[in-house]
This record gives sequence, C-alpha cells and structure tokens, in this order.
Amino acid sequence: MSWQHPIPRITEEERQQRLSRLRQLLDAHRLAGMLLGPTESLRYFTGLVWHASERFLGALVTPTALYYIVPGFERSRVETLPHLPAEILEWQEEESSAALIARTLGNSGILALDDNMPLYFYNALATELGAERLTDGGLLINGLRRIKSPAEIALIQYAMNLTLDVHKQAHALLKPGIRASDVVAFIDQRHREAGAHGGSTFCIVSFGEATSLPHGADGDQTLGEDDVILVDTGARIDGYHSDLTRTYKLKAGDSAFEDAWAIEREAQQAVFDAAKLGAACSSLDDAARAVLAKYALGPDYKLPGLPHRAGHGLGLDIHEEPYIARGNAMALAPGMCFSNEPMIVLPQKFGIRLEDHIHMTADGPCWFTQPSKGPTEPFA
Repeated sequence: MSWQHPIPRITEEERQQRLSRLRQLLDAHRLAGMLLGPTESLRYFTGLVWHASERFLGALVTPTALYYIVPGFERSRVETLPHLPAEILEWQEEESSAALIARTLGNSGILALDDNMPLYFYNALATELGAERLTDGGLLINGLRRIKSPAEIALIQYAMNLTLDVHKQAHALLKPGIRASDVVAFIDQRHREAGAHGGSTFCIVSFGEATSLPHGADGDQTLGEDDVILVDTGARIDGYHSDLTRTYKLKAGDSAFEDAWAIEREAQQAVFDAAKLGAACSSLDDAARAVLAKYALGPDYKLPGLPHRAGHGLGLDIHEEPYIARGNAMALAPGMCFSNEPMIVLPQKFGIRLEDHIHMTADGPCWFTQPSKGPTEPFA
C-alpha cells in the first residue's frame, strides 16, 4: 500500500524519560511510590505488556528504583518480553503479592495506585498497608499519558492511515445483499494483512435503521438497496489505536439523509474550529450542539440529536483523556489527541457518525485523517 513505511517505535530512551518524569512527580507530591498494575500504564512506562488475571503482576516505581512484581512461575516468561531492565521480585503461590509490595515499600510513605487497578488488589493492599497509606495515582499517570510525544503521534498516524485504507477497501466491497458479518470479517482480515496485531480491535457495521444505534444492533444484517451504511472500526500498532467512522449511501437522491449528513459534517467542522490551544474541552462539545440546535436538533442529549459526548482521547487506550464532553474544563494543550464524532441520531430512521481524530500542535488542531467528502463520497 502506498502509504506504508517503517512502523515508528517507542524507544527505551523515551520510556526512561517517562519514568524520570513520573519520579519527579512522586518527589513533588511526597509519595513513596507508584504501583502499576497489568494495564496500559505498565506498557507506557516500562514496555511490559501483560493481561490481568487473579495473580497480580505489575511494577513498583519509587523515586529511586523500579521493581517488577511477578508470580514466580511467570518470571521466565516476563524475561522473554520487551521491558525496561529492573529487578524482578517474585512471589509464590502460597504467598501474598500485596505483602511483598508492602515489604519493599517499607513502613512509611504513601503509595499511589494505577487508576485501573482491580478492586480486589486494592483491598489486599489496604489489608497490608492500611487504606490511609493508599492514594489514587490516576491524576499523575493521566497527566503524563494525555500529552503524546512525536513518536506516539507518529504511531497513531500510522494506525489511522492503515484503517483509512481498510475503510476504502470495505467501501469498494459493499453491494446490496452483502451481510454485515461478511464486511466485519473482511475488515478484520485486511487489518491483519496490513500488519495490525490481532486484526481489528473492534468493528461495527450497521445498515439502515440499525445505524441509529450508536454502537450497533445485535444480530446480522443484510444491506438493502437504499440503506444508510455506518462502518466504525480500528486496530492497534505497537499498542496505539486507530478509530475511524464513515457513514454514507451507495447512491445519491435521498434528500433527508443528505441534509442530515450536511448538518453532521458542519457539526464536526465546528468541533475542529473550536479546538484552540487553551480552550476547555467542554467548549468543543458546546460548538457541536450549537450547530445541531440551529437545525432544531436536541437540545442537550435529546433525540433527534446528539446523545453522547462529541469525542474522546485516544492512545494506548481507545478511550482516555481528554474527553470532549460537557462539564470538562480541561484546557487543550499541544500533544493531546482526541476524536471528533458528534453523531446525529434520528430514532427509528438512521444515524450519522463521521469520526476523524485531531492532534493538537503548537499551531493548533491538525487532522490525523481528512474528513469525508460527501454523503456518497466517504473519503476526501
């Protein structure tokens, strides 16, 4: 494919810089450490990828050291995986991983916790350390993660380009009579062939009235001659997500759909135009709703109209800060990446979601992918 080039990488040096910034924050907040669970934050800071289970595996970051907390029988597996070098502390099946963390941390100091830590493990730590020695580490972690580095933005751009190309291939495949499940399988296969590990991370293919359900309908569907088509899909490259939605028809001539499509595109552009450095995230959501209100849609979350926030942040998690939602006073800053998808829902008729993503630069907003061209031309 013409857009392909070597996949950008997050270097060990960049991960060390992330750890250094985290340690500075621990120092500034007088915290004894940060405990990372088997979450995307573990990958972000150390490069180690692990999936949650009843056995805790994670990392303890202190102002001066990094330790991996690992079930004894998993040590050999961990040693084969990419990760920053650090001491591995083992716990055995009859032992408590929480007790091991408590011994390593010592008898004093506050431990900040990864905000995606399972509740059962919080309870185990509270038993060992006391709840008064535990605090939410989400503000510190997310404050770092929501500002993307050039390498992260390059990875997201690569993933978005890949998925946009897959969207184009799916569009060329669509003909009346095709089943949604066949389109989903096609998209997954094309993602795999293009180098996305695990294929599609998700894929929604909706036809007709089912497009009015933001996350799709249960069961399979068959494309009718004059159906609205909504395709929302994404994949991951080195952990970083793509997420793109296109809504269109195969033939022109449906004025109700085309008029609604134009309003949706106007709302999407209003979000982009409102994305000024320093602007509150809520003001972007406000901008989308103002367009819809002009056409007697809404107000607020009422239907017909926009039933959800106008966008979400994206990175190692497909939904993360910043959230483009009412009430969110967070100011936009360079390095933030987020979706722009102020969907219009007309119940029992159809829905239209045009989703492209934005990253903030020192000069303002920049599209990862160019918005749709028209109601029967989903690509710029």
